[in-house]
Amino acid sequence: MKRSLADEQMDAADLPANVYAQVLADLDRVNRVTMAARPTLAFLDRAVTGPVRLLDVGYGDGGMLRQVARWAKRRGMACELVGIDLNPRSQAVAQARTDPAMAIDYRTGDYAALAHEPWDILISSLVTHHMDDAERLAFLRFMEDQARMGWFVNDLHRHGFAYHGYPWLARLLRVHPIVRADGQLSIARSFVAAEWRAMLDAAHISDARIARVFPFRLCVSRRR
Repeated sequence: MKRSLADEQMDAADLPANVYAQVLADLDRVNRVTMAARPTLAFLDRAVTGPVRLLDVGYGDGGMLRQVARWAKRRGMACELVGIDLNPRSQAVAQARTDPAMAIDYRTGDYAALAHEPWDILISSLVTHHMDDAERLAFLRFMEDQARMGWFVNDLHRHGFAYHGYPWLARLLRVHPIVRADGQLSIARSFVAAEWRAMLDAAHISDARIARVFPFRLCVSRRR
């Protein structure tokens, strides 16, 4: 299927804060049902053997960072977890949904401003399909240049079955109408493996791994 470039409703600057919070909460439900964190945690199992400093770019409601915090706790690792998100409404939502004992550092701003800080691992989930070509290329270069141990991109696989099947899942979960519409559009805005390979080539990254993960995730990773 052809890739869509239409804008998602949740990215609108004038979306009311209470609606944005509901959208993020429903997206978190969808992500939990579809086991969205599984490939990211599997990467951490392979790449991490001790405490690390990790940055999550585009954390939304903080769901992925909470999963990483639980993963680290189970392994007895005192990891430093930081999130950065451009949307100023995300920080309040994430903090409200996160146990303070997790000690996750949620920030608002541009990830590029954090280049001066040391990072072991960089991750993102459902973020790269929101970027334009130039933004995605810059993000790949940032991860490659800044992540001492490795980086992991967790995003959707553009596929007709996922595109036509998602509305049924959205109805079953009774999610917000924006989540119904944007979820399907996110699939249409996402990529196939050949497109990721071309993007990696453009970023001069030759040894990254592209992997399909059930259900309909396409993940890109690099380990040092």
